[in-house]
Amino acid sequence: MVLIAGLCVPTAAQAGRIEPKVKASVTRSLDWLVREQRRQGYWEANQTQYRVAMTALAGNALLCEGSTTLRGKYAKNIRLAVDYLLELAEPQGVSNPSGLIGYKNDYHYMYGHGFSMLFLSQVFGEEEDPERREQLRRVLTRAVNFCGQAQTTAGGWGYVSAKDGGDFDEGSTCITQVQGLRACRNAGIPVPKELIDRAVEYIKKCTTPEGGVQYSIKGGGARPPITAAAVACLFNSGGYDDEFAKKLLAYCRQNLSAGGDDGRTFGHWHYSHYYYAQVMYRVGGDEWKNYSKAIGANILRKQSADGSWRDSQIGSVYTTAINATILQLENGFLPIYQR
Repeated sequence: MVLIAGLCVPTAAQAGRIEPKVKASVTRSLDWLVREQRRQGYWEANQTQYRVAMTALAGNALLCEGSTTLRGKYAKNIRLAVDYLLELAEPQGVSNPSGLIGYKNDYHYMYGHGFSMLFLSQVFGEEEDPERREQLRRVLTRAVNFCGQAQTTAGGWGYVSAKDGGDFDEGSTCITQVQGLRACRNAGIPVPKELIDRAVEYIKKCTTPEGGVQYSIKGGGARPPITAAAVACLFNSGGYDDEFAKKLLAYCRQNLSAGGDDGRTFGHWHYSHYYYAQVMYRVGGDEWKNYSKAIGANILRKQSADGSWRDSQIGSVYTTAINATILQLENGFLPIYQR
């Protein structure tokens, strides 16, 4: 591992640990994503939905390959994605942007906002152009402030800001914000400590005695997908030995399987393993090796001839971006996913 511009960058040997068949699968999937990118720089889900979230997730998958905005096979595509999100955050002619990365008419805009903080913070860490770096710093700083203003009185987040959503919050959106905020803080963007502390307390209030995280503090039953996401966020801050994290991880080990979907993911298998794979990668050792082998075989078995993974619910961009990210964790290029 070498240090470049503040980032821990894997050596060529480390980045080459992915098996050839997995690497070939990833290349096919990333090439498919490139073909699906619109000329304005965005990706979208089914029925032209969730452009901001899909752009951030697809852009992140391309970053995992090792390309940046300036170098690599997918540099042009990453630049287009960054341009699209920055234009949303700082529209031309608007002197005082709100800080939201997204559209106010998107009834799930906090998802896109959280994933965009994650994506742009990874780009910010390697940006070499001073003017561009300053714009990213400005946009991410405003994004963090918007996130703080959007937090509910209970300490969570909902599909939209607390003001727009009547103070409604729920677990999955909350965790998207927490990981985005942690990514920003790791990149050097100021994030008030109490913002994340209140969110962690919210997650604890959602947790059942068995260690499963519920849909919200009002109940809804323990959800393995949200629990896996919560562990990933706790691990992002280095809380590997935290007793709360251990409790949630034990629940995930009992309720999530890399080899298939027994219904416990509530129809959100990809969301579950997007986060659980990050957790297993940090756990490392034989547990990661066994998990990686099982989930790799499961994912590769379902890949379509064109390189994508089909999904009728949210869309193939979503499943392809997530699967490609899972398969590339071993590359270790992005700080947010590194051990």
